Amino acid sequence: MNRKITIGTRGSDLALWQANFVKDRLAEINVLAELKIIKTQGDRILNLSFDKLEGKGFFTKELEEELLAGTIDLAVHSHKDLPTENPPGLIIAAVSEREDPSEYLLMLKDCVDFKQKYAVKYGALVGTSSNRRKAQLLAVRPDLEIAELRGNVPTRINKLRHEEYDAIMLAKAGIVRLGLDMSEFYVEEIGPTEFIPAPAQGVLAIQIRENDREFYDLLQNLNHSGVAEALAVERKVLRLFGGGCHLPLGCYCRKEDGLFQVFTSKSKEDEKVPDRYFTEATTTADLAEQVVSKFTDDRKFPANVFISRDLSAQSYFRKAVEKHGIAIEARSLIRTVPIITKLDPYILRNLDWIFFTSKNGVEYFFNLQPQLPKKVKFGVMGGGSEHALRSFGFRADYTGESGDSADVGTEFAKLANGTTILFPAAEDPMRSIHQALSADTKIIDLPVYETVLEENAEASAAEVLIFTSPSNVEAYFTDNLLDVGQQIIAIGKSTGKKLDEIGVKYHLPFSPDEVGLAEAVFGLSY
Repeated sequence: MNRKITIGTRGSDLALWQANFVKDRLAEINVLAELKIIKTQGDRILNLSFDKLEGKGFFTKELEEELLAGTIDLAVHSHKDLPTENPPGLIIAAVSEREDPSEYLLMLKDCVDFKQKYAVKYGALVGTSSNRRKAQLLAVRPDLEIAELRGNVPTRINKLRHEEYDAIMLAKAGIVRLGLDMSEFYVEEIGPTEFIPAPAQGVLAIQIRENDREFYDLLQNLNHSGVAEALAVERKVLRLFGGGCHLPLGCYCRKEDGLFQVFTSKSKEDEKVPDRYFTEATTTADLAEQVVSKFTDDRKFPANVFISRDLSAQSYFRKAVEKHGIAIEARSLIRTVPIITKLDPYILRNLDWIFFTSKNGVEYFFNLQPQLPKKVKFGVMGGGSEHALRSFGFRADYTGESGDSADVGTEFAKLANGTTILFPAAEDPMRSIHQALSADTKIIDLPVYETVLEENAEASAAEVLIFTSPSNVEAYFTDNLLDVGQQIIAIGKSTGKKLDEIGVKYHLPFSPDEVGLAEAVFGLSY
């Protein structure tokens, strides 16, 4: 290309980083460019929350106007800020690779409490300008107070530094791109399958005039087609919902093992718990339509659900299910009893890791009041065990998020091979984690409890049966059969394998925790 390109950008530190990133990529394909800074409505109006600003595209409109006027040749946007429809005459010519779309919850170090979910103290004041973040935060931490937070990334961080908030929530991508040092704060990173990001979070959009065909063809060297394919699903979900930046919607699409996985969270105004839906498919065709169809006001839900676990009144699963008028029958079909009442301190000497495969293992172990080595690390299987560990004031150094214990074992082995590991668990523990470890790894099994099955477990007439462990499956089906039409949900692949043994079909949630169970119930068809 024989002309110098003018790139339009906002003037914030992050926007300038993004524009210079594109400028450098253009230089790699021998295209010279210069920057032009343009102020947008979102930059000028700082005293209103996003949902009070008029219309959509308040971070993009002025850039698009200059692009149409020909005063710039290219605009760089945070893709999540763009309206779902381009103005006539403009197109997205390319998208960047995706930065990790996780969220960071940054908090003052004296506001940390590991016993609480996300490690921020009870009743903390949390700053965020996003309705999506507010909805998902309050669903799991209704004690938090949420306050409006505006300004660019450094400005927001300075407000935390000056103790205007106890914690603030920001996209990880912006902090990583700016290379900011966060060591003065405690940083809780929350992944995109747990805390669902905004559509297109972490991606840059390169926008040009539609008739600039030569430039379009050249920009395909910068385009990441795989990212664009996933973003098309997220953006279509947003468009079908008729939303903009203020909509309390999270949607995240990724391709894993040949399947497109879509995670969606959406709430209505003043709802305490968003609805969440997970699905996967071999193609993106009609995938967005499938997602949106689950959120219609007239869809049917099961009348009642049985779960083989006792639930508190504040249980996330209870709140997420009962909001749709679904009755819950919650009763465990097993009981656990301690095996030992005193711990030999010799067992704890020279430990590198303690790995928990269940929350029962966590609770029975810490009830023994162990005197732990100072540098011991903790590994856990799933969110339930991780939450139980936090309740005793410790944070997991490794959390196995997969429902497949063999996959978790493979991941954990990369960190722990060649070390000394203690496994506090049931009397007859699963050994999938053990089997993945190398021969030079010292493994110490510590049975801390045993499981006793309920005799003559009473059948349930609920339309949906949820089993939370292999033992609960065994206890139920010793004396009972399924009624016609009953649907089954299993927590974890080990529970699923037990159902496979007796020939019972089931649905497997993405995550083996209460959020995953709520997603699974919401996703059932009736």
